[in-house]
Amino acid sequence: MWKPYLKVIRKKAPLALNILDRFHIVKKITEAVNKVRVEEVKRLRREGYEEDVLKNTKYCFLKNPENLTEKQKLKLDDVLQYNLKTVRAYPLKESFQLFWNYKSAFWAEWYLKKWCNRAMRSKLDPIKDFVKTIRRHQPLILNWFKAKKTGEFQTQ
Repeated sequence: MWKPYLKVIRKKAPLALNILDRFHIVKKITEAVNKVRVEEVKRLRREGYEEDVLKNTKYCFLKNPENLTEKQKLKLDDVLQYNLKTVRAYPLKESFQLFWNYKSAFWAEWYLKKWCNRAMRSKLDPIKDFVKTIRRHQPLILNWFKAKKTGEFQTQ
């Protein structure tokens, strides 16, 4: 998603279908969720909360649910009971993953638009920054579907 890189690709391979890969996009949203968590930990400490409810939760929020250890699952279930910004950010990260399940670029774009609108209403600045990045690069992200998710290009 680095502008100079995209510019070089456009110049050197103008007919190539440039695809922003899933790994780097998912990395961006997990970074946004972690930023929300880090900011919230700092805020809670400043406000003098004795109990550090978010202690040892970094990977609970960043890992895919199926990759959590039993201990992390229990910790996540416990933390999800609290009214925290991090708890609001987590379902946005998880629901964003549904975007990759679409087979059609049309319906994927529809879902992405709905998801972005919901995420912008979250009032979580790191999530809103992620949405701005997604919107800026949306055509290149949707190319992932045009390449049939497997790297094989469609003939039109």
